[in-house]
Amino acid sequence: MTYNSPDNIWRLEFQAVLRGAAGGFLFGVPLLYTVEVWSIGSATGSWWLLAVLGVTLLVVWLLTQVEGFRQTLSLHPLEAVLESVEALGIGVVCAALALVLLRRITLETPLSEALGKLVFEAAPFALGVALARSTLQGRPQRDRRITSPISRRLSSPTLASVRDALVDLDATVIGAILIAFSIAPTEEVPLLAASLPPLWLLLIMAASLGLSYSIVFAAGFTDRTERTQRGLLLSPLTETLVAYLVALVISVTMLVLFQQLNQTDPWQEWLSNTLVLGLPASIGGAAGRILI
Repeated sequence: MTYNSPDNIWRLEFQAVLRGAAGGFLFGVPLLYTVEVWSIGSATGSWWLLAVLGVTLLVVWLLTQVEGFRQTLSLHPLEAVLESVEALGIGVVCAALALVLLRRITLETPLSEALGKLVFEAAPFALGVALARSTLQGRPQRDRRITSPISRRLSSPTLASVRDALVDLDATVIGAILIAFSIAPTEEVPLLAASLPPLWLLLIMAASLGLSYSIVFAAGFTDRTERTQRGLLLSPLTETLVAYLVALVISVTMLVLFQQLNQTDPWQEWLSNTLVLGLPASIGGAAGRILI
């Protein structure tokens, strides 16, 4: 298969879209957990929403001039405009999926209210799409793990695998805390958790796992082959599941520390609140594993 073959072109395009979506969720998810944004979006008129979209598109276009979510280092003016429109479109789609996932938009939501929430939430998602390559691109050859020649000769493959696994878990913890720490003490977490039917929590789990897997293994930020040939986590599925469990532990720990959960609360509340906070924590953990 050559570089210019149709299959390879579609694969690269799919990776580019995934890369943009990953950046969008990383930037946009924290703002999803903000009741003020829901209220502003619900009360804003259509002309003001168009102005917000216009300003968002302008900022995305400016960012695309120097960054963009594709690997292309230089763009013609028309290509920059088209990529900016595409980035805004990806941001809108990701924001819509997130709002539906958290049931901020349902079939009962009035159209004007749904559009208002979507436009305001799409702004940070679109900015994240445009900044995906610069903020989430992993370091070449994972140089953070290079040790001196002497230490590499003295360390066994088993010790190296343990070290790699611990580094990944540490990075998951750091990323989860950075993204979810500012969300954990807010009232939005129990508010969202209370509005979700029990079976809807399965969608939250599936979305958390899917986003974590996509960021680390499918979006092309790091060398997938290199990641699957090292460490004790062995496979993308195993690493994704273990990292998600770590994100959930971090989530419940923060909820307890901020007194959002206590011993008198029913287990259903513990579970729903933890899974709701686990969504941004798992995204942060995935970002941490490709950056740190």
